[in-house]
Amino acid sequence: MLDVLIWLIVLVASTLMFRYAAGTLSLTAPNLVSIVYYYSFLLSSFIGALLIALGMDDYYMIRKLFRPEEYRQIGFAVVCFVMIVFPLSMVVVSRLCGFEARQEFRAYLQKPLSPLAGATGSQVFYAFLALSLLSFAAIAYMIWKTPTIPVFALLTGTDESLAALRIEASRHFGGNVLVRNIFAITLTPLLSFIAYLFAELTHEWRWKLLFICLFVGAVFVNVYDLAKSPIFFYVMMFFLIRIYIGKTRLSAVKLALYGGVGAAVLVGMYIVIQGVQDATTFLSYNKGPIGRMIFAQIAPTFLHLNLFGEALPFLYGKSLPSILTGLFDVENVRSARLVMAHVFPERIEDGTGGVLNTLFVAEAYANFGYVGIVIGTLYVGVVTQLLYIGFLRLPKNPLFLSLFVYFSINIPRTLVGGFTDFLFNPTWVLLVALFGGMALWLRVQGDLRAWFATKRRITDEG
Repeated sequence: MLDVLIWLIVLVASTLMFRYAAGTLSLTAPNLVSIVYYYSFLLSSFIGALLIALGMDDYYMIRKLFRPEEYRQIGFAVVCFVMIVFPLSMVVVSRLCGFEARQEFRAYLQKPLSPLAGATGSQVFYAFLALSLLSFAAIAYMIWKTPTIPVFALLTGTDESLAALRIEASRHFGGNVLVRNIFAITLTPLLSFIAYLFAELTHEWRWKLLFICLFVGAVFVNVYDLAKSPIFFYVMMFFLIRIYIGKTRLSAVKLALYGGVGAAVLVGMYIVIQGVQDATTFLSYNKGPIGRMIFAQIAPTFLHLNLFGEALPFLYGKSLPSILTGLFDVENVRSARLVMAHVFPERIEDGTGGVLNTLFVAEAYANFGYVGIVIGTLYVGVVTQLLYIGFLRLPKNPLFLSLFVYFSINIPRTLVGGFTDFLFNPTWVLLVALFGGMALWLRVQGDLRAWFATKRRITDEG
């Protein structure tokens, strides 16, 4: 019962701090911080951590622990620490920046969508048309270099395991991974949001047609490998876009309806892709989609704590971004892959095992022990809140709003994916540089046009 009491105290304290940092935790007004709270922490980590600590999980990964009683408690303590320190760092950042979350988020929702400063309509369209053609070329390149496209195999029928085809599509991709990940998988959905927002802003058919093409491409890159979560996150981003421009207003009834439809589609995808036959077992709390939500993301954290420093040596920076490890001629390894290879070697051998992604502090621990957990939690909390504050204070144009929504979904996803992406993520860096540079270039062009027009007028008058 002590674990339950601690859990409740931490839950209340954490919720209050997250609400202060976000401005609101209302499910009808989602934002970056509230999604972090509900998805990354409460649903994916905190509930499962309590059940594991109480020994009520009966989860296949937790059965792999040695000295299980000890590490059940250690893992629970680490998750509770993160639940307190992470939002606390966000509150401190808000106070230092003079950020009034409730007022600024409400003002952002009410602010109208604005055009890009200094840019003409045709300039913007042709710039994004060029980027769209680049993303379509990247999709074609991805199809060409992928041995087998799992969604095509599903539609045409295959005797091979769809799970194995998914791993093969990811790990045996024959081309440049950055081209696939950045220009096809990431850029296409983001461009579809930008095109949609410009279509709403200008009501021009050329933007509407570009959006339709990009939407088809975005759906394809989100389902091509039969991964279940990407298409759901894409739909969530689309809902966020519409909420932020006032086109969609959520209510309890709508949330229940959308949630029911989403759950039905998710169950259907599990049945088709994984060939589920025993529905009762599939829908139990520790298997199928429910077990995936509350245990699959947090159980590897317990395995990381259990293995590194005991069965596996600490990595001491080896899983840091390859751009950093390459400077010191150190082989880059991901802790999530090492844990998978140690705990489930048979999956690596038969090609069905990828990585055991989990709460970001697990990778921080795998590299630097408990010091990594403390520093990593503070660092990621600060970065997350600075992003939230920054986007709320930027102009609400199609470009910045699309980036805001992208990070509002991908920061929570990355929190349960690893730590090193918060140190250096080439996709994030390129997106910010690309769109930030484009906005700056268009603004400078507009200012120069205005300056030359003013100078010409003065000359004519003189």
